[in-house]
Amino acid sequence: MRINIYTDGAASGNPGPGGYGIVMQAGAHQKEFSGGFRRTTNNRMELLAIILALRKLRQTGHEIHIYSDSRYVVDAITQGWVFKWHQKQFKGKKNPDLWRQFLPLYQQHKPHLHWVKGHNDHPQNERCDHLAVQARLQPGLPADKGYETA
Repeated sequence: MRINIYTDGAASGNPGPGGYGIVMQAGAHQKEFSGGFRRTTNNRMELLAIILALRKLRQTGHEIHIYSDSRYVVDAITQGWVFKWHQKQFKGKKNPDLWRQFLPLYQQHKPHLHWVKGHNDHPQNERCDHLAVQARLQPGLPADKGYETA
């Protein structure tokens, strides 16, 4: 089975209130998820969206395609940079807490990553952006502990 995952992240002020949006599609089924934090960055939300989407998968062995408008995330993975960062224990790199969460999920699911141009009328990307923006506007957002305590 092929599963398509679309993700986006948004932060106001960068750092500032941030949110993520996820659309997951498998056959005729579709689910949406979103959430936000009171102080975070756009890059953290982009990466967190992918992590949370991969965590939602109950089984391995499916063909997973992830679509993101984040060059930061897509290039780090497809160009192999994150694996070199891992070898150097993420010294001097941002978001090591999230990259450490991502790597086992990547190994488990072996997703294919695709970059899509943001704000370019891609329906699922636009929906993810809407979810992310709405999530960051919610009152009483929790702390992004990985960011605020780093």
